[in-house]
Amino acid sequence: MSREGLVKADYIWLDGAQPTQQLRSKVKVVPYSGSVTLSTFEDWGFDGSSTFQASGTDSDLTLHPVCFYPDPVRGDGSYLVMCEVLTPDNKPHVSNSRSVLRQALESGGLAQDPWAGFEQEYTFFKDARPLGWPQQGFPEPQGPFYCSVGSTVAYGRDIVAEHLDLCLKAGLLIYGTNAEVMPGQWEFQIGYRGVAGEDASILKMADETWIARYLLKLIAERNGVQVSFDVKPVKGDWNGAGMHTNFSTKATRDPKTGMKAIETAIALLSKRHTEHIAKYGANNGDRLTGHHETCSIHEFRSGIANRGCSIRIPRTVAEKGYGYFEDRRPGANANPYDVAFMLVTSVINTL
Repeated sequence: MSREGLVKADYIWLDGAQPTQQLRSKVKVVPYSGSVTLSTFEDWGFDGSSTFQASGTDSDLTLHPVCFYPDPVRGDGSYLVMCEVLTPDNKPHVSNSRSVLRQALESGGLAQDPWAGFEQEYTFFKDARPLGWPQQGFPEPQGPFYCSVGSTVAYGRDIVAEHLDLCLKAGLLIYGTNAEVMPGQWEFQIGYRGVAGEDASILKMADETWIARYLLKLIAERNGVQVSFDVKPVKGDWNGAGMHTNFSTKATRDPKTGMKAIETAIALLSKRHTEHIAKYGANNGDRLTGHHETCSIHEFRSGIANRGCSIRIPRTVAEKGYGYFEDRRPGANANPYDVAFMLVTSVINTL
């Protein structure tokens, strides 16, 4: 028997803000018949002049749905719909970074079946200060806050726990959360979980990182807390915020070719360090100083289990001889589509 009814669709897209794109969304009530599929959600117009994507004299742009997830906030009958932005002639808008990644994958990147995992750091703010910081002065120096437990060292856990639950309900490949080194700072991870049949392909993981960011902002909004993805939210002797990116290909995951493929990939990345930095987040030089678990923005280094390198090979990978490597350069405010594009084009499409 065919089912008919109405669903609520939260259309989500990236605006044209520079140097860092921001999330936008609006809700549409959508009729459906049968089961809910991607085709249920039709293209929808919006005012690009209000999102830094068009002029007021020619402002109509199109939201084109590309994937959708159950909306765990609004509940049954509601969906989160990720969209690409198109021009009136149905071409990708200049701000449409997802289409650039998609085209790179279609032009050869898919041959190596690239996977990615994004380790998204962020900082909670309230009343213009990181959450939990004293109204005057500073908290005690870094040390007791990383993976901490207790009301004097961990701030915002209820929001973090709710975010994890909602990401799981939405079906996102979230695989962990933790308090970070600076008080008020946290991290969530999207990527491969070791579950048979799960799809950790790089475009999908970039989509899901954006959806997870959206859910985090939505929950924080309800709690009167702001989420900052700034790479250096507090100047001084405090850790910055990154989006370390784990990357692998069919060759790096193959026990027969793993380490050789990883070494080849690192050599290729070393040749395009400047181009990567340009796409790895605004003001990233404030974070990549060579201190606070970073390599200098002016250097490219790799190493095993070394968090002061640009590229880290996990010790378990080095011991097994195959797997993935971690690009530690992307900032917390980097666009996952841009980071994925740079890794795909540098490591796969140049071979």
